[in-house]
Amino acid sequence: MTNKPIAFFAHHQGRGHANRIMAIAKHIPASRPLHILTAKPDQFEGMSREAEITQLPNMIGAPSRSEVLHGEPTPSVLHCVPVGVDEMREHMGIIAATLLEIDPAIFVIDVSAEIALLSRIMSVPAITIRMHGDRSDAGHLAGYEAGVGMLAPFDKAIEQVDYPDWARARTFYTGGLCTTKDPIVPRDEARQLLGLPLDKPITLVIAGGGGSGTPYAPLTVAARAEPDALWLVAGPVHREGHETDFGNLRELGWVDNLTQYLCAANRVVASAGDNTVHEIARASKPFLCIPEWRYFDEQQAKAAELARVGAAIHLNTWPASIPEWRRVLADTDALDVSKLAKLHDPDAAQKAAEWLESEAVRLWAN
Repeated sequence: MTNKPIAFFAHHQGRGHANRIMAIAKHIPASRPLHILTAKPDQFEGMSREAEITQLPNMIGAPSRSEVLHGEPTPSVLHCVPVGVDEMREHMGIIAATLLEIDPAIFVIDVSAEIALLSRIMSVPAITIRMHGDRSDAGHLAGYEAGVGMLAPFDKAIEQVDYPDWARARTFYTGGLCTTKDPIVPRDEARQLLGLPLDKPITLVIAGGGGSGTPYAPLTVAARAEPDALWLVAGPVHREGHETDFGNLRELGWVDNLTQYLCAANRVVASAGDNTVHEIARASKPFLCIPEWRYFDEQQAKAAELARVGAAIHLNTWPASIPEWRRVLADTDALDVSKLAKLHDPDAAQKAAEWLESEAVRLWAN
């Protein structure tokens, strides 16, 4: 039974799921075959570990074949399963056929409560990747119960205070898993590499790519609040048309060397995306966390736990005035950055791989 493959399902929204799977897969023994099911195989190009990949149809937003089918209510134990969608039937059918064919030792799901249920119905042991948020609904609870365990790619210290004991007992905490491996360098060295001034305070704003973009207007207020500082924005911004640009506010767009900008900064303003949080923790920078909207309040829940342990300042909305910006930035600068830094574990991906391998062995022992 030792050569049974480990299968992964990678949700294709954003790159985070694929990057996390590749980071973990790198440490799984070469003797263990790997199989990945995803609607975006191109996200796995350049993967350092050999794996067989099965392409799934992209079912997001696909229409039902009739208005009557589209109007059928969703069962409480499921989240998004409209009736009569060709792509969804094909998507689930390919997963079921693949599980039947390869008979994996475990099926690691990143992420889908419905696919965890499908795995159990197929009599295949599933392990669900955990995410923050209010997951107390019937669908998530059923997915958690259907699997043989859960993997949390974060430190146990920021587990949600309301997460039930029975679910904690079934969870393996890897420590903070960051998929970025670019070197951390001293602040002045990073600024010299980037051509940035050595004598100005610099705030880095990381704008996430999962939504409509970070609003630009509040950043113009922040720049006015600190006229002698430099504000840098990495990633897309959303403009409403009434903003006034300022010389100390600079848009970088997408950057391939984000770690260098993190090292160059005095503080960071960002959302609560999984890898983003751990990139900031890895660079040990004061962190102002303003979550983006996500299903099940995922980012709000994570930001609240970061604030609870003193690792970040958490705001529900962007500051709307110069005095408010100055107050919250002073609070951010007063943070003990060691509390955030210890939430990152450079060995998290290896620990995850070792646990998955141990589960694959344990579950199939005589």
